[in-house]
Amino acid sequence: MPEPTVLDGIAIASEIKAEVALEVQGLKARGVNPGLAVILVGNVAASEIYVRSKVKTCAELGIFSEMLTPPETVTTEELLVMVQSLNAREDIDGILIQLPLPAHVNTKLLLEAISPDKDVDGFHPVNVGRLQSGQPGLQPCTPAGVMEMLRRRNIDVTGKNAVVIGRSDIVGKPMSMLLLNASATVTICHSRTFDLPAVTRNADILVAAIGRPGFVNSTMVKPGAVLIDVGINRLTDANDVARFFPNNPDREALFLRRGSVVIGDIDPAAFALSSAYTPVPGGVGALTIAMLMSNTVKAAALRRA
Repeated sequence: MPEPTVLDGIAIASEIKAEVALEVQGLKARGVNPGLAVILVGNVAASEIYVRSKVKTCAELGIFSEMLTPPETVTTEELLVMVQSLNAREDIDGILIQLPLPAHVNTKLLLEAISPDKDVDGFHPVNVGRLQSGQPGLQPCTPAGVMEMLRRRNIDVTGKNAVVIGRSDIVGKPMSMLLLNASATVTICHSRTFDLPAVTRNADILVAAIGRPGFVNSTMVKPGAVLIDVGINRLTDANDVARFFPNNPDREALFLRRGSVVIGDIDPAAFALSSAYTPVPGGVGALTIAMLMSNTVKAAALRRA
């Protein structure tokens, strides 16, 4: 079997961001300055890092950004007022609420309060409906990034058997719909699927998005399949690191230095069976912010079409 192709998400994200920067220049020439507002509640370290990365990327591409940081004690009602204010602002084209929110906040109510035309996460029921019916609209960033990756690396999904493991509203469901809209034959699997390996072994394209480290192993993969690993998990046990990354001094050194290493939902040993695969890190995760930028510019253009 030939050596599998590594689907480099960092390189593809760079391509997308370069195109977005050109689109921003074009919009500015028409007097339109795309703007993104991010609401970050409280002090969650991982969320703060992610949001700072989004703001930094906006600056690099020429997109105006604004970060709102209400305290963790903020109420749903106060956040709703904040969202309505952003909905009304002409200089804001995209609104993003960084999840997760504190337990006392009604996340569903807040996400539905965002104007569908500014919903750059693609979570609003209107945009979900547009995706389901094949209409143009704002699509969830991670699944949209996967489709961009497949398109840009000339992996045709037409007529292929695509299996998606995971049924979340953020990845699994929209991923399956995007593949279906691209004429793949799609099966959605989850924790209650009977004989999951029998289903996954039939996949020409296998998307793992369940949040379980190394769950998909070599016995579950059809030789020559395209493996898309959406999972980002941390291994904190030395035995797990040795099991998933045997004879890998780089990962061992990283574990000793940081006390953890990142792994996806697919056992790295399974990649050898594939025709192409996304590494973790450096695969799908790298595309999410690039697609957020793309959605912000798309929203700016659609709002003025």
